[in-house]
Amino acid sequence: MSIVWQPTLTRAAHARLTVFRVWLEARAGRTFSTYDQLHAFSIAEPAAFWTAVWDFAGVRGDRGSIAVADLHEMPGARFFPDARLNFSENLLRKDDETPAIIAVTETGPERTLSWRELTTTVARVADRLRAEGVQHGDRVCGYVANVPEAVIAALAAAAVGAVWSSCSPDFGAQGVLDRFGQIGPVVLFAVTEYDYGGKRHDCRSKVREIVGRLPSLRRVVLIGTPGVDTGCQHRVSTPGVGWDDWIAAATADTLVCDPLPFNHPLYVMYSSGTTGIPKCIVHGAGGTLLQHLKEHQLHCDVRAGDRVCYFTTCGWMMWNWLVSALASGATMVLYDGSPFHPTGNRLFDLIDRARVTLFGTSAKFIDAVNKVGLRPAETHDLRSMRTLTSTGSPLSPESFDFVYAHIKRDVHLASISGGTDIISCFVGGNPTAPVWRGEIQAPGLGMDVDVFDAAGHPVRGEPGELVCKSAFPSMPVSFWNDPGGAKYRAAYFERFPGVWCHGDWVEITEHGGFIIHGRSDATLNPGGVRIGTAEIYRQVERLPEVLESLAVGQAWQGDERIVLFVRLPEGARLDEALRQRIIQEIRRNTSPRHVPARIVQVPDIPRTKSGKIVELAVRNVIHGREITNREALANPEVLEFFRHCPELQS
Repeated sequence: MSIVWQPTLTRAAHARLTVFRVWLEARAGRTFSTYDQLHAFSIAEPAAFWTAVWDFAGVRGDRGSIAVADLHEMPGARFFPDARLNFSENLLRKDDETPAIIAVTETGPERTLSWRELTTTVARVADRLRAEGVQHGDRVCGYVANVPEAVIAALAAAAVGAVWSSCSPDFGAQGVLDRFGQIGPVVLFAVTEYDYGGKRHDCRSKVREIVGRLPSLRRVVLIGTPGVDTGCQHRVSTPGVGWDDWIAAATADTLVCDPLPFNHPLYVMYSSGTTGIPKCIVHGAGGTLLQHLKEHQLHCDVRAGDRVCYFTTCGWMMWNWLVSALASGATMVLYDGSPFHPTGNRLFDLIDRARVTLFGTSAKFIDAVNKVGLRPAETHDLRSMRTLTSTGSPLSPESFDFVYAHIKRDVHLASISGGTDIISCFVGGNPTAPVWRGEIQAPGLGMDVDVFDAAGHPVRGEPGELVCKSAFPSMPVSFWNDPGGAKYRAAYFERFPGVWCHGDWVEITEHGGFIIHGRSDATLNPGGVRIGTAEIYRQVERLPEVLESLAVGQAWQGDERIVLFVRLPEGARLDEALRQRIIQEIRRNTSPRHVPARIVQVPDIPRTKSGKIVELAVRNVIHGREITNREALANPEVLEFFRHCPELQS
């Protein structure tokens, strides 16, 4: 691996991370010469570190006298147990006419909301929620596109102490019910239509079905074409009303935020649900706020006045992460629609037009831009973009090369990784340090990250289980309907008692960086040798003929063999010559054990709504197991190809 980017001395000196380090040195009366020293302090003295983050970021609220109680309980530690704050109050600090939200869709006009307009609208929606009888802890849900109304509704819910949960409108009705049906929302915000890929998608029939099967609902607020009847009125208990008409009845436009405990539930997030009904993960307001402030300002160098855009839907945790950018005084830039309509330059056009400073996306998007031959560095200015973040799946070394050769040479490429489970990152960027090709730069501050072998011993230079050895503020408050915490403990603490085991197959490099080799529960095991799927994908997808790939282990003759599925361009065929090129590429750059026993061309790769490929669902299908939650997938119909694939029978 080689260094592909290094910040200038001036840039490093002005980074928020450097400002924080200097500020902390004066406060603590000690010196942190390196990031490693600062990280060691954040782990050894969590009370002092997280208190410093609170004070440095200017969190509004009463943090109380205790920073962390029961520190050595994992789970069980409690951060700021006496604190009182409100999430929305901390995001809506500014009161001026500068942009708070810039929103763009495929077909509609650009919309801009000033900070004053955003705060006033949140206040009016909060007033209406109170008028509907919404109490602390009630659930308010959104079946919503990535539009300003989604942000406003979420912030209004937080202001009144309700719990927000959202799904994107590409979810089918059953997928929504599998999620919202578990938590019993009292108010639902729902879009009537959305645009994607040049087509308008009508959501009214799905909304009717969802509303008809959520008996807890007291109110449905419709976002979309004024006057459109979704048929919700057929139930007197859940009348549907248009957004504008509903807000017009507000009697107050001054924001009132209820002060709440640090761990008061803020969001319910969901596991992918590809092998069963999704787990409902409850996240607290204080932990979410502190983690996001730390990640935005210290790891991604977000500053007041910046403009942050993450290509996401409201069904992915990166949407929640994006919303928190408001807490740093940054403008949210929203895009709703296909990133390749009408061309793959759509998001790069937006970066230039909205002067985006941080652009976040998925590794798959970067690879797709490369595969279709786009060269944004030649067609766009991109001068405003200081930081490019990537997550969702491992970013290959070749994608690092592509970013610096064909997107922008002087950009901090921060590959980041964490998850819905922690609504944040375990490992991520360091804007004051070099970027090494193919590596995530560093463990997150305050995150006691390590890599364990099967016996629970730390390992370096070889793959193992990603773990976190001590508590952090954004651990889930609970799982829904798990009063004794048995499901929660089983999800993260069964493998290594007292240690969070995340389920990623990871390697720590000689530079102290991280390489993600894939999910550990999808790790291949031919001949008893564990192989991360990302190791294979990196080699296969560098071939221009392969758009995408997926590898699983198939039980075969008392062992396990590797089966590789490849998606090729339309009209292309997997002939023997291409098959041999794939084999040679894998063998030459990894090992003979990585070479698949079968290579099969497929029409598509199954993926979740947020774009992640689902190795476990394919592995279950080819072994004849039932997929119990097909609604979690964006394209469940393609599983039938895998179920009946003749190449797997010999």
